[in-house]
Amino acid sequence: MGTNILVIANYIYDIYYWLILINIFGSWFPQFQTSKIGSLVGRLVNPYLSVFRKFIPPLGMIDFSPIVAIFAYSFIGRFALEGLRQLLIMLGAF
Repeated sequence: MGTNILVIANYIYDIYYWLILINIFGSWFPQFQTSKIGSLVGRLVNPYLSVFRKFIPPLGMIDFSPIVAIFAYSFIGRFALEGLRQLLIMLGAF
């Protein structure tokens, strides 16, 4: 049971990571942002990215906030997944 929870959490983490990357690379193409897929990805990812855009303003035409956001997501996500694994071990579900 515990391994299933961890596997599902890891899949969700990976999917959202890829959605962030798709949104970052899709921002280079205006056609992508106006497409149905692009707007869906934007609705899912922009609330997370907006947190970083508040603190890191764009420098001219270059927005560095997504780069910081992806590093933060990677670090915090892996930390959270390891914490979940340890919790499942403590509960005996692993």
